[in-house]
Amino acid sequence: MQIQQIRTDLALEAHETVEESSTHIHGIEVHEKNFDEDQVYITTVNITTKNAAKALGKPMGTYITIEAPALDVPDEGSHREVSAHLSEILKNLIPDFEKEKSILVIGLGNRDVTADSLGPHVIDNLCITRHIIMEYGTAAYDKNRMHSISSLAPGVMAQNGMETAEIIKGVIDQTSPDMVIVIDSLAARTLHRLNRTIQITDTGIHPGSGVGNHRNALTEESLGVPVIAIGIPTVVDAATIVWDALEDFSEKSHHSIDLHMLQDECSNTMLQELNNMYVTGKDVDAVIKRLSYTISEALNMTFDEIKQ
Repeated sequence: MQIQQIRTDLALEAHETVEESSTHIHGIEVHEKNFDEDQVYITTVNITTKNAAKALGKPMGTYITIEAPALDVPDEGSHREVSAHLSEILKNLIPDFEKEKSILVIGLGNRDVTADSLGPHVIDNLCITRHIIMEYGTAAYDKNRMHSISSLAPGVMAQNGMETAEIIKGVIDQTSPDMVIVIDSLAARTLHRLNRTIQITDTGIHPGSGVGNHRNALTEESLGVPVIAIGIPTVVDAATIVWDALEDFSEKSHHSIDLHMLQDECSNTMLQELNNMYVTGKDVDAVIKRLSYTISEALNMTFDEIKQ
């Protein structure tokens, strides 16, 4: 039972919160698929009604969550398997995948804040092809057909004084891509999903929503082209750690704790102020580097596969 209201970017966690309240909501479909040999567990949450979207605090659409404990381990083999699963998901989500497309990949985040630098690092490892195809055609890659890939790391408003959506709209107006893929760091509600989970959704993204810093949405409605968002939770609300520890202590010890009463008593204390603090691992720099390779490898595998 999760007492404290915790922010999360993961639709799966939002669904779990609703389940914990024993409330049945029409319009939420959940499908699970386990790949035990790869230690990869995929959960798809489809939100099909406005009431369900309101209850979960997420727009209507499809949310696919890859949970892979090995993502937190520096094992290239395990990361390659996760990349392969992510690539298959993207092929199914990209509309008319077998048709040649111009795809703009956006790496959101601040390079100077390590836990928020996933997006720009993914961009650094992408195979960019648009400029070569425009100059020499697909023959430069010894192929008859292939996707045209461009990228952008727009930074954040504190660095450039502009909304990310403004920058992206300007680039879309000039380059006319067929679709946009957005990469961003997310916030989780539970520690065990930190750096071990990838969420893919066809609903776009609301930058900063997980940490309460709401920016203009990057969606098909706002940008005019389909948007797929890929994110990994790299931070967790500090209050989560405290409440989870108290709940775990209450369940495993003989000392029962009334968490409802404790929440009321702590409403104006430091515990409440922890909601404004976000925590990440001490090795986050190495983790971001590994995870960015995992996502960029999946994207490169996806874009390279088009039937000739």
